[in-house]
Amino acid sequence: MLLKIILAMVAFAANSLLCRLALKGLHMDAVSFSSVRLLSGAIALFLLLQLPALKKKPEFNGLNASLLALYVFAFSIAYVSMGAAMGALLLFGTVQLVMTGWGFMLGERLTPLKAVGIVAAMVGLVLLLLPGAVHPPLTAALMMIVSGIAWGLYCITGKRVQNAAAATAGNFILAVPIALVVFLLSGMQTHMDASGLMLAVTSGALASGAAYLLWYSLLPMLSPATASTLQLSVPCLAALGGMVFLGEALTARMLISIAVTLSGIGLVIYADRSRNTKE
Repeated sequence: MLLKIILAMVAFAANSLLCRLALKGLHMDAVSFSSVRLLSGAIALFLLLQLPALKKKPEFNGLNASLLALYVFAFSIAYVSMGAAMGALLLFGTVQLVMTGWGFMLGERLTPLKAVGIVAAMVGLVLLLLPGAVHPPLTAALMMIVSGIAWGLYCITGKRVQNAAAATAGNFILAVPIALVVFLLSGMQTHMDASGLMLAVTSGALASGAAYLLWYSLLPMLSPATASTLQLSVPCLAALGGMVFLGEALTARMLISIAVTLSGIGLVIYADRSRNTKE
């Protein structure tokens, strides 16, 4: 299970990097990137369902497909004018608030150790938002927060699915018509080159389609607070990836933030294991 979680988080961070690579390099516009991302994810998942071991019909859910499309489009539009790490920070910080809040509404109670871990992980991220940190434009920040709300709700609804592959495929397939409408009505000047298309397809088929299927299969086994806290590792991975692949600066503040955040996540994982052992 731990390996699956790591793979999912790496894929989530890869989405931030792939999107930034395409937009920063002017290989593709945000709306085209989002549309190709959803389409390639839908195709990959549909083909996956044809395998004998997974032979299933897609399960369609209009709400989940709409949340997925909203997340993807707001995500790409926000990344036009913000760095990979800051975008992931705002995205998953919002997801943390949405999912933890939902868990409390359902009566989830935190052990002292788990509470300390969540607080530590959040403090690590807040370090990046203190005066002196690089703040993104307001419009981009708001779009990323909207994306985070949509993804948080998508994860919450994902806890109720019976078959992760069928549900994820259905969500992507149903999101394609939504993407087409957005593409046609956006009024944006679209452009793409071969590199942009490759980045969007990789993001859609692998870092989105396959990774979201994996994440949907994990969600029923995780509490909302734990699932959201685990995703706080994504900004850390995106920051490191941004430094390696995008040439973005890795400051002392960011290093401290990464260390504190990962320590907090480690406490949450340890607290969950300890509780499961006692039960």
